[in-house]
Amino acid sequence: MSDDVNPHQAEEDERNADIRIYVNGKLKDRNDAQVSVYDSGFMLGDGIWEGMRLYNGKWAFLDAHIDRLFEAALAIDLDIGMDRQGVIDALETTRRANNMINDVHVRLMVTRGVKVKPFQHPSLSRSGPTMVIICEHSKPVTPNGIRLATVAHQRGLPMTQDPKLNSHSKLNCILACIAAEKAGADEALMLDVHGFVNTTNSCNFFIVRKGELWTSTGDYCMNGITRQKVIDVCRIEGIPVFERNFSLVDTYGADEAFLTGTFGAQTPVCEIDGRKIGSKGPGPVTARIRELYADLVKRNTE
Repeated sequence: MSDDVNPHQAEEDERNADIRIYVNGKLKDRNDAQVSVYDSGFMLGDGIWEGMRLYNGKWAFLDAHIDRLFEAALAIDLDIGMDRQGVIDALETTRRANNMINDVHVRLMVTRGVKVKPFQHPSLSRSGPTMVIICEHSKPVTPNGIRLATVAHQRGLPMTQDPKLNSHSKLNCILACIAAEKAGADEALMLDVHGFVNTTNSCNFFIVRKGELWTSTGDYCMNGITRQKVIDVCRIEGIPVFERNFSLVDTYGADEAFLTGTFGAQTPVCEIDGRKIGSKGPGPVTARIRELYADLVKRNTE
């Protein structure tokens, strides 16, 4: 595998050693921020989360992220313990405590809370939810291109674990990432239950063919907020974009490919299963989309 190449590659920042972390309404020094070993998230992955980025002192696409957080909480029957404004206030409290303005990534996590016994049933979580907010100084380092390997692990059907749910239970994706690493790649390309190209283990996936942008139907993947914003700006700007089924044959013949995610925005792909994709660095369509997305973020956070 390439040395330290992934869609979440960031510059080292010494300030992160002294960050303050929000834990259930209290700000803790990084080394003192802890949750119980009986916490539902630690024991069972019973929780939900959101990742957001800070630009000009504002969280980009905040409403969309908060919508998704509360929708996920409803889906797993988890009472977050506060309303939307309460969550936003907690975010802002953490941001201000760390004096953060730009190049910041936050991971906001909510679990079902501390259990009275180390077993699965949700009724054993009786203390109320656990909320942790980690804000880090995190400036992306976008590689010229990452390498993907198709793996056997799938994003599955919603009756097992709905891939649209941003849950703490990520073992399937972690196993996919491990398989890709052992194949000499940087990230896993995952298929859906019908064998069509779907997503990677951590990001949404796009290809460019003859000036058209293709991504999966979204039926079997996390419908990422960055993914949707890319689709939106393409439609506004007249770039043909399609949510459709496509195969590895279509993918190997792509002119360009890239990943989307809150952290890295648009990360170019240079190789898939040993096949070279485009030239080194982002292709012309990817570069144009980067510009359009950056403009959208700027307008959203002015």
